[in-house]
Amino acid sequence: MEAIKIPEYIKKVVEALGGADFEAYLVGGCVRDILLGNEPKDWDVATNAKPEEILRIFPDGKYENGFGTVMLPVKYLLDEKEKEEGENLGVVEVTTYRIESKYSDKRHPDSVKFAKTLEEDLSRRDFTVNAMALKISNFKFQISNQVLMSNDLISKKIKVENKEQDFEGIDLFGGREDLKNKIIRAVGEAEERFDEDALRMMRAIRFACQLSGNSKFQIAPDKQISNSKLQNKNTENINLNWTIEKNTFEAIKKNAGNLKFISAERIHDEFEKIILSSVPAEGVEMLHETGMLQFIIPEIEVGFDVTQSHHHYYGPYNTVYKHLIASLEKCPSEKLEVRLAALLHDVGKPNVKRGEGENATFYNHEYVGARLAGQILTRLRFPTKVVEKVVLLVKNHMFYYNVDEVGESGVRRVVRKVGLENINDLIDVRIADRLGSGVPKAVPYKLRHFKFMVEKVSHDAVSVKQLKINGNDLMTDLKMKPGPKIGTILDILLAEVIEDASLNEKDKLLARACELDKEDIIALRRTAKDKIKEEQKEEERLIKNKYHVE
Repeated sequence: MEAIKIPEYIKKVVEALGGADFEAYLVGGCVRDILLGNEPKDWDVATNAKPEEILRIFPDGKYENGFGTVMLPVKYLLDEKEKEEGENLGVVEVTTYRIESKYSDKRHPDSVKFAKTLEEDLSRRDFTVNAMALKISNFKFQISNQVLMSNDLISKKIKVENKEQDFEGIDLFGGREDLKNKIIRAVGEAEERFDEDALRMMRAIRFACQLSGNSKFQIAPDKQISNSKLQNKNTENINLNWTIEKNTFEAIKKNAGNLKFISAERIHDEFEKIILSSVPAEGVEMLHETGMLQFIIPEIEVGFDVTQSHHHYYGPYNTVYKHLIASLEKCPSEKLEVRLAALLHDVGKPNVKRGEGENATFYNHEYVGARLAGQILTRLRFPTKVVEKVVLLVKNHMFYYNVDEVGESGVRRVVRKVGLENINDLIDVRIADRLGSGVPKAVPYKLRHFKFMVEKVSHDAVSVKQLKINGNDLMTDLKMKPGPKIGTILDILLAEVIEDASLNEKDKLLARACELDKEDIIALRRTAKDKIKEEQKEEERLIKNKYHVE
């Protein structure tokens, strides 16, 4: 495998601290990633130097958090030639060894006390795989599979540019063994760790999800690992190659209610990482199994026992909850908005269900679901653009298309509602919906034909801006006076062009506008509303027929 190179700016930090007679170790996630053979995204340094001592060594650093962490902008650690690149490299966190007191609010320590030893600092970290440290004297190194598999602490030697060189690996809590066996285990007493910061419960699931799809080493599990896997009646369906140790898992279930003390912003950050992992459905299922989902998106759990109609083929996906989880699992897109839409597309069904068994109906569930999706994501502090995109996809995921029934005008109406730029994402939500219903084929002929038709009409007018005339043309050529009547006429022209793209020619549009100008604005508005109602009624008729809704 390729050598993992520690950046020169990290080397400078460690060397500067060591040159001032302080200890300096790489700690946390970067050590975990190095040992997994992954390139670390963040580099964290722990030291016995106090914040004021760190600042004397690095006067460009900032210390504003009160938790012993000095933020060093990378650009100040680079040579002049490197500074332009460093503008985008963020900061290096250098943290003084610390121990923490009671967490009254389940989020922050009541006080922070600096520790004297690395051991004290590592003991307050969340999980064993994040509680290891490295002190190395050469910064370009390679770790082989055999090294990670060895029975030494972490390892006593690593290969450095084709030669052997000693390095010091600190593993006081069995992190290397858990790394080898792919286990998330709390450091020390799990309940104490979760009582300190309840968000760690979500982080356990997040790490299991992220690492399940981001481990380059495929290490055969230890013979004893089966005793550490989740012991829960429903977890056999959770397909993670990383697991949560039994006592840690039980502590999460016992303390799940403490998640209510955590801010929506912090919950959002962890939830988004779960959704963007390679196993998002397993992550949401774990949130449910541990009892945390009810404190994040209780609207999903409402559908746990709500059965669906014959359209969803019964079997393993016969409840709304199971269908949503399966749809997320089968979602073909890696986009956050599309995955969220796949998870939430039918969240409105329990609210509108009528009847039972195979003839149950869920009329207008897409509109109710879109409203709920907006409320859920706003509550979780997702950005407005993300919320709006998910709402759009959920609201329109039931779009109807049948080769023999829907022509170009119908396709143009769909494009008008969702935007050409969102069509492929909408199709991905439909694919997730189909596969999450238990059907074997993701993209049937109808969907392939729909994509063909979208491309065919992609240059047709679906907005007023795409008409061959505008308000200025009406005022100049037809001598119309400025006012709301112009906008109403343009809306009617667009509706007619959507029905027949050949009408989008300036002469034809001006002639039709001249006819419309003879009517009063009240009649024009009534005409525009009638056209919209006709479109809605026709689409509703087709959807009702498809799903046997009376």
